[in-house]
Amino acid sequence: MKRRDFLKVAGSSVAGLAFGASLLESCSKEGKDDNTQTQPVEKPTGHFSLWQLTSASDTIGNSYVLKTAAGHLILIDGGMESNGDAQKLRNYIKAQGNNKVDAWWFSHPHGDHIGAFLNIADDLQGITIDTIFYSRLADSIKEGRALTDRFNKKLDEMSAAGVNVVNLTLGARYDMDGIFIKVLGIANPEFTTASEGTSVVNEQSVIVRFEDDSKSVVFTGDASEQAGTKCITKYAKYLNCDYMQMAHHGQRGVRESFYKNIDFKHCLWPTPKWLWNAAEGNANNYMTWATRKWMDEKGIPAENHHVAWRDIDWHLA
Repeated sequence: MKRRDFLKVAGSSVAGLAFGASLLESCSKEGKDDNTQTQPVEKPTGHFSLWQLTSASDTIGNSYVLKTAAGHLILIDGGMESNGDAQKLRNYIKAQGNNKVDAWWFSHPHGDHIGAFLNIADDLQGITIDTIFYSRLADSIKEGRALTDRFNKKLDEMSAAGVNVVNLTLGARYDMDGIFIKVLGIANPEFTTASEGTSVVNEQSVIVRFEDDSKSVVFTGDASEQAGTKCITKYAKYLNCDYMQMAHHGQRGVRESFYKNIDFKHCLWPTPKWLWNAAEGNANNYMTWATRKWMDEKGIPAENHHVAWRDIDWHLA
């Protein structure tokens, strides 16, 4: 039986994943998947460490590494293809995962998110990948189509070769080594025009919450205004967390109302130095300064801002 055949999805789009064995149905008590339901009865018992990887060349990039207490490796995005990010990620896969990626999650097919993966997938050099999670963009999304098609083709090839490739369902929940993972946003084919200063592909970003026995982290990819509004309307309670990844590298991502109406304590900034330092009135109209202001007004202390260029390969045990 192929590994993908082990994946079972329960009636309410809730599934569980057990590494090193089969994919099992979850015992979720959530019931109807809406924003009025009570919190799940069960609590996560697993634990993960987290790394926010710094770009190898101070370019835009989004790359996170998680390692469960049981030793399984989870990647989120990965950074650029040809600026050194791919080699850096290879080194982490070797050091932390013994050349195996148990689960690789992708937010959306922009080069600073999927480029390193494409580099690695084209020349694995002994790396094995067990499961890939993504949300396939509709054919109607024409922006950046060449890269999207290249990404989809690679995933189709890997699926044919036996890699478990999962096209995500909104609201799905996975249990990985006792870590709860909740899918709060997937590709949005209804968004055919971009929010100001961003792109249609950014509005397709997967939004996902990881929770272990002591912390919770929400990853937003490059979600912008429309994706953020849709997500908070349906899943506000799941957005409350300890660590929030600043959307779209902290500029022109989700809007102030999104951050204002949820609770979190720490900010993860996948942001290079030149973007972090973008001041009001900068020539490129980068809006990092505005997001930083919102966080100050929200009361996030300076020591709770974990910025990729400044906190080199920041690690949370």
